[in-house]
Parts: sequence; C-alpha cells; structure tokens
Amino acid sequence: MSAVSSRLPVFPWDKLEPYKATALAHPDGIVDLSVGTPVDPVPPLIQEALVAAADSPGYPTVWGTPALRDALTGWCGRRLGATGFAHENVLPVVGSKELVAWLPTQLGLGAGDKVAYPRLAYPTYEVGARLCGAEAVVYDDPTELDPAGLKLLWLNSPSNPTGKVLPKDELTRIVAWAREHGVLVFSDECYLELGWEADPVSVLHPDVCGGSYEGIVAVHSLSKRSNLAGYRAAFVAGDAAVLGELLQIRKHGGMMTAAPVQAATVAALGDDTHVAEQRARYAARRAALKGALEAHGFRIEHSEASLYLWATRDEPCWDTVAYLAEKGILVAPGDFYGEAGARFVRVAFTATDERVDAAVKRLG
Repeated sequence: MSAVSSRLPVFPWDKLEPYKATALAHPDGIVDLSVGTPVDPVPPLIQEALVAAADSPGYPTVWGTPALRDALTGWCGRRLGATGFAHENVLPVVGSKELVAWLPTQLGLGAGDKVAYPRLAYPTYEVGARLCGAEAVVYDDPTELDPAGLKLLWLNSPSNPTGKVLPKDELTRIVAWAREHGVLVFSDECYLELGWEADPVSVLHPDVCGGSYEGIVAVHSLSKRSNLAGYRAAFVAGDAAVLGELLQIRKHGGMMTAAPVQAATVAALGDDTHVAEQRARYAARRAALKGALEAHGFRIEHSEASLYLWATRDEPCWDTVAYLAEKGILVAPGDFYGEAGARFVRVAFTATDERVDAAVKRLG
C-alpha cells in the first residue's frame, strides 16, 4: 500500500510546539493568537435549535432538509445579493476544510490537471491538489496564468492569512477571464461577514457574475460568524450543474451534515443579531491588538477583513515567533501560508477579552 500521506507537506502546526512550550511557561500563562478558533459561546438560539433536534435517530440526507435549503438560498439572496437562487444552487458540507481538501478529488482531477490558488494562502488548497495528484500552482494575478490544463481556480477574499479583500471590479475581471478559458472558479468567502476597512463582495453578486452562476461556486462557513467551528457547519452555493455532480458523489461517500447541525444552521442563518454582536467583540479585540502591535514597532499590512492581523517587524518570521513566545504570546509564522510570508506573522484576535488584554499589556 502506498502511503498517501507521503504526497502531503509536513503538518505545519507541529513546528510551533517548542514555541508554544515557551509561551506556556510565562508566569501569567499563554496568550494563544496562533489559530483562529472561536472562543465565545455559541449563541443560545442556535444551541436551542440543536437540542430540539437531538432526537434524530434516522440518517440525514446529504442535500439537507428542505428547511435547510430554504435557509441557505434565502441567506445567499439577502446577504450576498444572489438572484434567482433555487435549492439546486446550494449544498451543505461537513465544514469548509473538508470541502477544500477533497474538492479536486471529487471533481475527478488528477495527474496532468492544475489547481491554482493565491501565493499566500490557506495550506489546504495545496493539500487538495496533492491528494488527487494534480499540480498545485500559485498566482499573484490569476489572469496571468496559463489556462492550459487549469481545471480549478481558488479565490480567497477576504484572505486567510492576510485579510486582503478583492474589489468588485477585480472579481468581475477574474470571473470573466475564467469563463473565457473554461476554468472552474471556487471562491472561499468564509470571512465575508468580517470586513473592517473594506466591504467584501461575493462572486455570486450580480455585479460580479452578471446574474449567471455558470462556472462559479462560493464557499461559506458558520464557524467564524456564529462561533460554530465545533459544529462543522458550512455550505457551497452557485453553479447548479457543478453542485449536482458533487451531490451525487457525496451521496455515495456518505458525506452528511448531522441532522441536529442542520437544524442549528437554519437557526443561525435566520438571525443577524448574534452576528452583529460577535462582530462587535472582534472589532474591539482587533483595535486593541492592532494598536499595541503598532506601538511596539510592528507594521500591519492588508488586514482590512477576516480575523487576523498580518504583521511584520521586517525580520524572519520565526524570529518574530520566538520573540513573542518569550512574552507568552503565540502567533503563526507567515511561511505556513507560503514563502511570500517569510517575514510576517499572522496574529488572530479570537482570544478572550481577558487574554487579549494580557497581550496588550505585555506589548506595552
């Protein structure tokens, strides 16, 4: 048996363990700003919906309940501006990371095919390409790529790790280029609700796609907007032909969102109040950390959206990681996201208010 894991890069987070040990030794404990995992409570109305659906002895469906599909199509229209959406335009998935990692395989890609993603990017885009044996290609501007053999183009706006937002006209230009060359676009928009100095736009907005979803799919997650990382609640929306094919494949694979999670998703997408409340928490933490880092001599680039600050002291990123670890603050090195991040660190503002305050004091 050949080890599939041999195709994959070393799991990057394992490299942080020595620095985590240093940060843990701080007298006041660690401030872990390395992973963007939610720490605030799941909103009560979502918990209540989950509990109410707990008596679910039967198998859920891969496509989800009609109520879930109604919630997904309704939210895409209300929040993203998508028009003419039907149930065929949406598909729930078991967390967005699962989708990103296995999408090239489920699309039937393999040797000789290319999967493209931003030069600075979430590492799972590369993992997905490697799992199916396709060639991983990075870009600064996707329209400068050779479209020959290019089967899947990943967009990510707002970006993880940089927080960069692609303007509407840029998205429009990229979508038009991809359609001209028959390249399928998947747009990872999981941080779209978290714009601070920019207003992120979906590829599903009619100004971008012209009211047609041919060749485009958006990826969305409830992990950040609703503190549901533990629920694995996400979905894809867009081209009905692409989603129909994925639905058939995922039925065979048994890739079902748990029934209580489907009910919780309906509740989460039907309520905007908890999203605004969580945004306010993140906005305060972001302002505190940004001010403290800048006062300490860091430069913040991009970071106009998402849950991260893309920061540099103009030194190798691991030197910065070590420096902050001595202060009991753990951050992610920029080279986790590509060689272009070698002099940056990604600072998450997903810690509690108390831990963020501790980091601010240590940087003061």
